[in-house]
Amino acid sequence: MSLHPEIEPYETGMLDAGDGNHVYWETCGNPDGKPALVLHGGPGSGCTPYFRRLFDPAAYRIVLLDQRGCGRSTPHASRHDTDMSVNTTAHLITDLEQLRRHLGIDRWLVWGVSWGSVLGLRYAQTHPDAVTELVLTGVATGSDAEVELLTRGLGRVFPDAFERFRSQVPAAERDGNLAAAYHRLLESPDAAVRARAARAWTDWETAMIPAPPRSVERYEDPEFRMGFARTVTHYWGNGHFLGDGDGDGVILRHAHLLKGIPGTLVQGALDFGNLLGIVWRLHHAWPGSELVIVADTGHNAGAAAMAEALVAATDRYARRL
Repeated sequence: MSLHPEIEPYETGMLDAGDGNHVYWETCGNPDGKPALVLHGGPGSGCTPYFRRLFDPAAYRIVLLDQRGCGRSTPHASRHDTDMSVNTTAHLITDLEQLRRHLGIDRWLVWGVSWGSVLGLRYAQTHPDAVTELVLTGVATGSDAEVELLTRGLGRVFPDAFERFRSQVPAAERDGNLAAAYHRLLESPDAAVRARAARAWTDWETAMIPAPPRSVERYEDPEFRMGFARTVTHYWGNGHFLGDGDGDGVILRHAHLLKGIPGTLVQGALDFGNLLGIVWRLHHAWPGSELVIVADTGHNAGAAAMAEALVAATDRYARRL
């Protein structure tokens, strides 16, 4: 099963989300088709044309957006004067609801990758009546344990890269929350300090999560690199803004709220996130979900075998009333 054909948006816009933010959105495919929302990763990666090809354009009305602070949305997180205090999970969920109403959509399938799976899960838990199905890949839940694995635990697997990554942080902070420490560097008034921190962060990203060439190329864009590193560390250093008094692990603990929403979890067998068993625990705690494990594949939604499994899921849900 191959990707669907390349398509272009039939409509685009900038949603006035409040707080001075304008969120880029686009719709592709069939204006009368089954609505589907695409949530990109990062946080801060932005949407790409590749995601459109995971949906049958004759069957779906495909909605993509660049979340606050990234891609074509403004203001961009790469700008030092951009206020990150109004870029939280709660703000993003409010943006999704505002966009849904703006487009006149009652309910939509939600597709998410990596951070997009965190956002999609929390959105479905808080607005279950707006979600028909979930298709998630590179599955994460935004727990502190996941952040600790990605910023420190994998240092045992990539010791040289980890030593370079850790060495950029002041000595007094090297045994603490590295994401938070990096975020402080990325908020420095010194542009040179911010630039070094952004480069070191994306170097660690490519070391621990081998990325396809197109992703590595984006890290060479100084604006993308700065905005991405600043946004990721902002979320990772603050518990993904999921606490709200409910503590760590909120998504797994409230997986029962997904009951009644069919879901497909497409996970690479070699995804380092599997070391914590998160996707298995989520699957078993979520009635009505299915887990598809793709052999010989890591944290890469663009791999051919992953794309095949994702297209199979969206094609199957296209036939579901």
